[in-house]
Amino acid sequence: MEKSYNILSFYLIILCISLSAYSLYSNMTNAWLIAPPVYILLVISLIALILGILGCKDKRNWRTKTRSWVTVVLSSLTTIGLFAALMLTLFAASLGATEHMKTVHSPDGKYTIDFYSFDAGAAGTFGVRGELNGPLWFKKRIYYQPRAEQAKVEWINNSTVSINSKILHLNEGETYGY
Repeated sequence: MEKSYNILSFYLIILCISLSAYSLYSNMTNAWLIAPPVYILLVISLIALILGILGCKDKRNWRTKTRSWVTVVLSSLTTIGLFAALMLTLFAASLGATEHMKTVHSPDGKYTIDFYSFDAGAAGTFGVRGELNGPLWFKKRIYYQPRAEQAKVEWINNSTVSINSKILHLNEGETYGY
């Protein structure tokens, strides 16, 4: 049984690290965010850590021993990093840094955009952010305007939207404000 714990925990932590890295990349480049939320990644990392510890009992050869220790070290570091990210997110949310303003739908219902106001306080600026919703938890940041207090939205057609006089063609993947 330790054999399956060993290999399963290794693949789980590789998956978790890959999804975490993509999540960071998509937030920096405003690509589609397909990774699950941080708390789900944290649970996956904890499961990999527990299975990695159980897999340490597998001492068949040097590869299994090395894989077990690599898994335990990587999952420990990933768990600490994801826990810190979760705490930072919760702390920022408790300060009221981001507040949902409204949700708008395209005339045909194909596109849904959530608008948020943000305020970084003394550390930064305030403004409006728009996120296009996809299936499951997938999101893409399509609109970002600092020093704006509202989002005036008008649909020109089923895939073209005007936000505060900025026209975005959603079917072409256009974004504004980056």
